[in-house]
Amino acid sequence: MAENTLEAAGAAAGPGAPGGPRSLDERASGIDTQTQIRERDSLRILLRSAAYIRYFFWRYVGKFALKLVAYVIQLTVLPWPAKMIVDHVILARPVAEAKNYPPFWQPVIDAMVGFSPLEVLVWMAALGLTCVVVLGRFITTGYNDEVEAGLAQGHDYATQTENKIHGGHSTFGGLWGYVEFKLNTRLTQALNHTLRGQLFNRIGGLSLTQLEDQRIGDSVYRVLYDTPQVQEIFYEITHTPVMSTFLYLWALGLVLATYPSVPEIFWITLTMFPLYAFTSSLFSRIVRRRGQAARAAGAVTTSTIEEGMDNVLAVQSLGGNAEEKGRFDSDSGQSFQRFRGVALMWMIIPQVGDTINAIAQTAFFVLLIGFIIDGAMTPGDFGAMFVFWGFLRGPAMALGVFWIRFQDNVAGMRRVFAMLDLPAETDLGARRLETVADGVSMRGAGLVFPDGRRALDGVDFEAKIGDIVAFVGPTGAGKTSLAYLIPRYRTASEGEVRIDGVNVNELTLESLRRQVTYVFQETQLFSDSIGDNIRYGKPAATQEEVERVARIAGIHDFVAQLPEGYDTKLGGAAASKLSVGQKQRISIARGLLRDSRILILDEPTSALDPETEQYLVQSLHEAAKDRLVVIIAHRLSTIAQADKIVFLEEGRVTEQGSHAELMAREDGSYRRFVELQTSAAA
Repeated sequence: MAENTLEAAGAAAGPGAPGGPRSLDERASGIDTQTQIRERDSLRILLRSAAYIRYFFWRYVGKFALKLVAYVIQLTVLPWPAKMIVDHVILARPVAEAKNYPPFWQPVIDAMVGFSPLEVLVWMAALGLTCVVVLGRFITTGYNDEVEAGLAQGHDYATQTENKIHGGHSTFGGLWGYVEFKLNTRLTQALNHTLRGQLFNRIGGLSLTQLEDQRIGDSVYRVLYDTPQVQEIFYEITHTPVMSTFLYLWALGLVLATYPSVPEIFWITLTMFPLYAFTSSLFSRIVRRRGQAARAAGAVTTSTIEEGMDNVLAVQSLGGNAEEKGRFDSDSGQSFQRFRGVALMWMIIPQVGDTINAIAQTAFFVLLIGFIIDGAMTPGDFGAMFVFWGFLRGPAMALGVFWIRFQDNVAGMRRVFAMLDLPAETDLGARRLETVADGVSMRGAGLVFPDGRRALDGVDFEAKIGDIVAFVGPTGAGKTSLAYLIPRYRTASEGEVRIDGVNVNELTLESLRRQVTYVFQETQLFSDSIGDNIRYGKPAATQEEVERVARIAGIHDFVAQLPEGYDTKLGGAAASKLSVGQKQRISIARGLLRDSRILILDEPTSALDPETEQYLVQSLHEAAKDRLVVIIAHRLSTIAQADKIVFLEEGRVTEQGSHAELMAREDGSYRRFVELQTSAAA
């Protein structure tokens, strides 16, 4: 009742109201907000998910064959021992008087003519034991006779994921089930690993603009918790229609061949299919909608956790613990509320199916008992028909709920495919950039952001290999945007950006970025050793090379004094004591090690003391002998030693030249900038 009331309130307030579906989707992701799923969209997602069969075709066929053959053996063999035990053991009827058996069972009847009830029981027990060893214990419903191996799980997508990607499953037990179980486990893990890898790779290949609009928590949620939704579609998209149709026809053929005078059984089970299909189809849209909302709410909660942990120092320093806790409580509560809406649907839908089943089953058994009373069937036929009922009702039910059972999976896979379908950064050209020999030039380069804001306008400048060039200007002048044009993190809206005379739009991204190393202002280190962090861009680098660039960056002496030296793991107790400046120098060393001819450093000295700053700047002059070094900086002590200064204001380059040349201009913008710094420092 609470869920319905809240949903009605959200609907009344409008889809974009706080807490409404649209608001929830927008909070989850800034680049995936078209979340409505129509029936044809659902079909397209199902078919696309099923296409993953091609990656594991023979293993898939093996799983299908093991499952189908096991069902066929069960359906073909199991009814007749049950009938024989009732007729010839419990009721002690002579085997010679046996009737209503299929032709393939007749040799068994002939072999047991003259057997006592005890002997019949022994042989049936032996047959049953053989079936247990080979196929496991039978509890037959014809629809759900399975062996599962999973961990305890909660009522949310996240905690159910581990069972989806690791939990074993087989249709039967015994030796047959063991083989199927092993095949199923490995196939499931391979499937999920493949899809997760594809999604992770696509997210990593998105453009900078797209990544700025995408929350990290939502990306994590999609990779971890949405991708496993492919599993049920992957298996059942063919298993259910093919296997259910085959088993239904097989069971029907056996029934009509053995009991040709009771076609009513066929009509009872046949009418169940359209009833199941009609009633379940009424819920398909609401299941998709609630599934999407539940996942969006889960992604928002994951993002809230990620952002809170990432900014925990700011939260503590500003006394925001209570506010952050309240934000998490609100998002977490929303997540549980949304999932309860999904759970409610899956409580109602089976009840509708159970009602149909109860009516049909009552009619079936009333009809069957009437046949037994009239003498058309023996009491043993009741046991056999009980098995057949499962195999007639089960496939009819499976086919009837075939569409609805996938709709929750469709909601998750829509989120996966929406991210996979985003246009990744693509090569605008096909030329490969070899070792840069000349440098970078720009002519009339401009940049307009997707929201219409202009960042750069009419930029002209040149920078040669062997130079240190500083991009200088007030905050928001466009320094970082200008640097982003070189490796094409952003593409110029107009004008040209050239490297060695070739427009960067004509180059492949791989070759371009192999020649450009960008060290971002925000220090980005991995939870690995200091040595491995430094050699990240050049994994084959020797220890001598690592130590050489560490000396240039001014970090070697500190690292050498650590107990584990370059093997010190970042993220451990020792790493937690690294200062911001020390982390920054590790990042700079990593950039210096990479074999690229253009090195861009965004505020490389912002966290360094004056002595370390001077040492680093002097070392960069040595590193710049065979490369172009671009520095984005505000500090005069760093800027003044550059070979060339490019001064920007409001997205335009207003002055260029050396420090001395620009200071010689009495009314120059750069001179005023320096004087403001000097007076502020005084």
